[in-house]
Amino acid sequence: MQWRPSPNFDERWPNFVIIHATSNDTADEALRTLTDPQRRVSSHYLIGREGTVYQLVDERARAWHAGESKWGADTDLNSVSLGIELDNNGREPFPDIQISALLTLLSGIAERYRIPAANYLGHGDVAPARKVDPSSHFPWEILARQGYGLWCDPPWPEPPAVMDTALALRAIGYDVSDLEAAIRAFKRHFVQDETSTGLTDRDRGVLYCLLSKSTHWTPTSENASPLSAAAWRHRRDVSR
Repeated sequence: MQWRPSPNFDERWPNFVIIHATSNDTADEALRTLTDPQRRVSSHYLIGREGTVYQLVDERARAWHAGESKWGADTDLNSVSLGIELDNNGREPFPDIQISALLTLLSGIAERYRIPAANYLGHGDVAPARKVDPSSHFPWEILARQGYGLWCDPPWPEPPAVMDTALALRAIGYDVSDLEAAIRAFKRHFVQDETSTGLTDRDRGVLYCLLSKSTHWTPTSENASPLSAAAWRHRRDVSR
């Protein structure tokens, strides 16, 4: 690991990990941006395509990576998260060696902070109207199988007909002030498809599955009404 200090940070304590893609073609380009005082943007780590890990900001400091963001009741993700940038232009797969380096890094982070599995997210999840990274190419399923994020495998449960999409997404944590953006972010992460904002039966099944996992409570046909979905949201916020 190489230490490349950035002056762009404040103090804070992490409870989330936010994964980004740099949108650059090389790690050197990203490093110049992330360490430039005039740009006022940074992350805790950058991982190159070839697996080199650069640390730019101390983990206990507040890096400036998420910007205007929201997840559940948290409206300032910079204050409660670690930011990890991946050297990727957003249009390409992530090399195995890069993902291997990421998993090693996440293993250490998990030991130090005990971050809940549901709190490993993408930039596009916490800023759905502004960002799309780390893109639909990112292998969230691989991370989730190691305990870094949530994932739902088939067969997916059949959701009740009364399940309200907006309230279900809010219960997971999404900002639904722009509902189409929130649906795209959900599909990009958990379905690996962002070609439309329409929800298929499969998409609704995945959403219903994630709802039970993210709230640690399994809804039933008797209590899965729109009002119950609001209660799931309240339950989730109170439990934080």
